[in-house]
Amino acid sequence: MAAHQEGLSRRAFVQRGSKAAAGMMAGALVAPRLLRAEAADAGARMRFGLVTYQWGRDWNLPTLLRNCERAGALGVELRVEHAHGVEPHLNERQRAEVRLRFENSPVELVGFGTNWAFHYPDPIRLWQEIDGAKEHIVLSHDVGGSGVKVKPNALPAGVPVEKTIEQIGQALNHLGRFAADYGQEIRVEVHGQGTQQLPTMRRIFDVVEEPNVRVNWNCNPQDLDGQGLEYNFNLVRDDLGATVHVREFNVGDYPYPQLIGLLVGMDYDGWILMEARTEPADRVQALIEQRTLFEEMVARAQARAAG
Repeated sequence: MAAHQEGLSRRAFVQRGSKAAAGMMAGALVAPRLLRAEAADAGARMRFGLVTYQWGRDWNLPTLLRNCERAGALGVELRVEHAHGVEPHLNERQRAEVRLRFENSPVELVGFGTNWAFHYPDPIRLWQEIDGAKEHIVLSHDVGGSGVKVKPNALPAGVPVEKTIEQIGQALNHLGRFAADYGQEIRVEVHGQGTQQLPTMRRIFDVVEEPNVRVNWNCNPQDLDGQGLEYNFNLVRDDLGATVHVREFNVGDYPYPQLIGLLVGMDYDGWILMEARTEPADRVQALIEQRTLFEEMVARAQARAAG
């Protein structure tokens, strides 16, 4: 909803550092994940959902909502150009219909996963990317989402790294100011050649000034580089936004229990979104399995924190 409709002003975003303000900004995104959890349990407000990158790519919107409800994945980040068809070309009536579908479903629209990126040296291309992101910000507002995922995607050869970092950061500031008027969060995915290194993301966010521009943790192998996961996590933990992307918890060797422990330790209150890469025969059942693994890891992390 619009900032003036929900009382969400840029001043509210400035207060993002406090738990209370974070809850106001994210709205339904910080609703309790498990009603049975004690309010004092760290991490109890984390919720599990789906990025439609693979497992939802060919589901139309009614099918997507039905399957997510069955799986207990009650939040969804819609990847652009997928079968659900929620795109900027929708007219006012169609946008209202999408909003109503989500309002009538237990599944929440977390936002949009776009490919807009701001590392391009060509200023014409750069502004095309910024303008495209603005279209998705307006779309997300109109259909009831709370944010848009964007990314840096490279450190271009032949361009000083500091110049690219400054350009990306200032583009994000521009978008953040635009998005604040629509009550939206800009979620910067840790992504791209060179830019997926957490020290590089830290340098980008040293340029970022707008408080509604946040880091979208992405569970890359590079998270383990240098001094390891905890060190790299702490570089950006204070800038984390409402979304964390994960891959299948039981595939590969990414230390998900450690990550969940770090999130529980900071009492993270956003969405853990499954951005799956495999091709299971039954994607709904696979999503149920991943949700169950997530809940088990959270419970174990909470028990360790309490003990």
